[in-house]
Amino acid sequence: MSIRIDGVVLLDKPAGMSSQGAVSAVKRAFNADKAGHTGTLDPMATGLLPICLGEATKYSQDLLDADKTYIAQVRFGSRTDTGDAEGLTLEEFPLPVFADEATMRASLNALLPKFTGSISQVPPMYSALKRDGKPLYEYARAGVELERAPRDITIHSIRWTDINWPEATLEVSCSKGTYIRVIAEDLGNALGCGAHLVGLRRTEVGHLTLEQSFTIEAIQKGLQDSSNYILPIDALLQTLPHLTVDEQQAKRLEMGQRVPLNLPSIEALVRIYRATAAPHNFIGTANWRSGVLHPKRLISQTH
Repeated sequence: MSIRIDGVVLLDKPAGMSSQGAVSAVKRAFNADKAGHTGTLDPMATGLLPICLGEATKYSQDLLDADKTYIAQVRFGSRTDTGDAEGLTLEEFPLPVFADEATMRASLNALLPKFTGSISQVPPMYSALKRDGKPLYEYARAGVELERAPRDITIHSIRWTDINWPEATLEVSCSKGTYIRVIAEDLGNALGCGAHLVGLRRTEVGHLTLEQSFTIEAIQKGLQDSSNYILPIDALLQTLPHLTVDEQQAKRLEMGQRVPLNLPSIEALVRIYRATAAPHNFIGTANWRSGVLHPKRLISQTH
């Protein structure tokens, strides 16, 4: 029988596994009754996939909205129907000829300013975005191309970390909703020779990093001490300010009641703790405004 486990597992997702497949593998490994992820990684992609167990699933949206960082390998000279190496080659182009390596690097660096800051991006057809209840990739597989409205995204930083022409590796830090495949394609179009993604690894989701993660094999081998692999629920929320309340205030919040606090007020979403010893003192999140706590998303205290 599955059991209630509340917390967060930082998985280093392997290539070839879907995000939902990764959730199922972690859920099965811990025999957890409830699990969900915090934003899809394509099967081809590897890297950081935070998986929420139990009550932590209430906060998965917070990470869906978080900035992400990726290492992306781009191959110039051809376009594919999916924008990555899993697709069929649509077109091949002659590669530009550079006088020397310095000229090549200068040409690639010159592409990046137009991909920095607030930019507009047209989502790819091979994506999980839905139209009339059906994901776009289902239309794409049927050979149907639909009009897609461009979306505003933010590229916080983008730089080449390695160039082994005709491949080059990018590090991209970006807002939610950014498609790295589209950046690869647009870079190829800007250079006039097409390009597609041949590798993608996610290294950061919000304040969480790949260095903190575990492979599914490590988790399966080390299950006799599962606490090594499960972070507490509030690990998702460490960038929020925090407040501690007494037991009476905690109970009021848990009943959905507002709680006035005689403290200097800030207008913010905050994480709330009861004044007892960890690890079971996290209550949830609340909006703190005009000196009053308004409960927002609270965890169930019953097991």
